Amino acid sequence: MNELSPLFVDVRSRRKALQMPQAVLAEAAGLSLNYIMRIERGLLVPSADQTRSLERVLGVLPKAAMAPISGEGYVTSMSAEGRLIRRTRDHDMGLRPVWDLFCGVGGFSAGFEATGEFEVVAGLDLLGDRLETFTANHGAANAYGGDIRNITTDTLLGENERPFAVIGGPPCQGFSSIRPFRNVEWGDLRNNLAEEFCRVVAAARPKWLVFENVVGLLTHNGGKTVEMLQGAFEGIGYKVSARVMNAAFHGLPQRRERLIIVGSLEGKTFEWPVPTHNHGRRSMAGSSRLLLAPELGLLEATEPAVTLLEAIGNLPPVSAGQTTDQYLDIPETRYQELIRAGAKILTMHDGTAHSPEMLNIIRHAGDNINALPPGMVTSGFSSCYSRLAPNEPANTITVNFVHPASNRCIHPYQDRALTPREGARLQGFSDTFNFRGTRSQIVKQIGNAVPPILGRCIAEALLDAD
Repeated sequence: MNELSPLFVDVRSRRKALQMPQAVLAEAAGLSLNYIMRIERGLLVPSADQTRSLERVLGVLPKAAMAPISGEGYVTSMSAEGRLIRRTRDHDMGLRPVWDLFCGVGGFSAGFEATGEFEVVAGLDLLGDRLETFTANHGAANAYGGDIRNITTDTLLGENERPFAVIGGPPCQGFSSIRPFRNVEWGDLRNNLAEEFCRVVAAARPKWLVFENVVGLLTHNGGKTVEMLQGAFEGIGYKVSARVMNAAFHGLPQRRERLIIVGSLEGKTFEWPVPTHNHGRRSMAGSSRLLLAPELGLLEATEPAVTLLEAIGNLPPVSAGQTTDQYLDIPETRYQELIRAGAKILTMHDGTAHSPEMLNIIRHAGDNINALPPGMVTSGFSSCYSRLAPNEPANTITVNFVHPASNRCIHPYQDRALTPREGARLQGFSDTFNFRGTRSQIVKQIGNAVPPILGRCIAEALLDAD
C-alpha cells in the first residue's frame, strides 16, 4: 500500500464510499465510536498513530477524493487551483492592509474591516465558492484560489501592498509534523499548512500575525503542537502570546471557542480583549491558563451573554420546506438592530424540507437525544436531534446546522432546523453580507467561518497595542 499523507485524510467521505458504518471503522482502527464521530466533524485532530490506523483501515484515497479537513467541517466544493479574482476597487491607502490566508468567506476579514481602520487586500483559499463569497464582500482584495504551497510570496508581494497584518486559520491536519522553519522551502509538498502560513509571514514581514484554529490543538500531541507553533513564529522574529477566546464572552449569541495566537514583529506586548459578556458554561479548554474568560471580580461589570432569541427572535416563522423574503417585525434587541444592518429584503430564510420521518423526530425533540421516545433513533451524539435553548447562546454552529441528525440545531419553538439566515446571525454575519453559491455550499460557508465579532475584537486590540 502506498503511503498516504496525514494532511489528506478525508475520513467521512472515504468511509461512506466503502459503505462502512462508523462503529465498524472505530473497531477496526482501535478507536472509540465517539472519537470517530468527533474526528469526522473536525472537532478533534488525529495523532500520527491514529492517522496511520485510519489509513490502514480505509486504504489509500483516490487522488481526486483527497481533501484537507478544515477545523469544523468538510471540503465539499471544487478546488479553485490557479484561479485569480482581481480586486474591483483600489486599496484605500489610509487604511492598514491585511492579508487573509485560508480566508474562507472572509468572516475574520470582515471583523478587521468593521473597525474602519483596516482593509483586506489579499485573500487565499482552496475552494471556489468561498472565494466567490469572499470577493463579493471584499472589493479591495485580490483573491487567490488553490493550495497555498503553489503560490509564491513573490507573487503575493508583487501584486499587493505589504501587509500590516497577516491573519488566517490553516486546516489543522498534519500539525504534529511541524519542523524548524529553516527546513521549510517553497514548493516542498511535505510542508504542512501551518508551515506555509509561517513561510508567507517570514517573507512579508507584517508588523502583526494572527493565527486562529481549533481548541483541540491545546492537547494535541501532548500540548507540543501549540509549543511548536509558537516556537516557529518566534523563530522568524515574532513575540507571541496565545489565548482561547469564547465568542460568547464578546457579544456573539453562540458558544464558539477558538485558539488564537498573536505575534508582534517589533516585540510589542499584546493586551488581550477584556470579555464584555459572561456565560457560565464549561469550556473545551477546561482549566487551561490560556482561556480568556471573565474574572470573578469582573462579572458584575459584564453583561449576560446574548441569547439565541435575542439574535433571531424577530425573524418571521417559516415551516420546513418554506421560505419568506419579508421582514415582519422591527428589531427588538440591540443585537438584532446591528445584525440587520438596514436590510430591506430578508434573504436565506428558508426551512429545510425535512422528510416525514425527520419531521416526526423533530416534533418529539427536546433538550437532548434522550428526550426522544425509545427506539425512535438508534445512534447519534447526545446533542443530536435536539432543540436549541431559547434563552442561552447557541452551541457551536457546525457545517450541518440545517440537519438535526448531525448536531443540536432545531429551532426552540418551530418544527424545523435553523434556516441559513438564522445560522448566519448566530455567527455574527449581518443580513447584508453577500453569500454566493448553492444553499448547501452557503450553509457550510457559514458553519466554517470565523465570527466577524472575534476578528473585530482582535483588530481593535492590535490598534491599541501598535
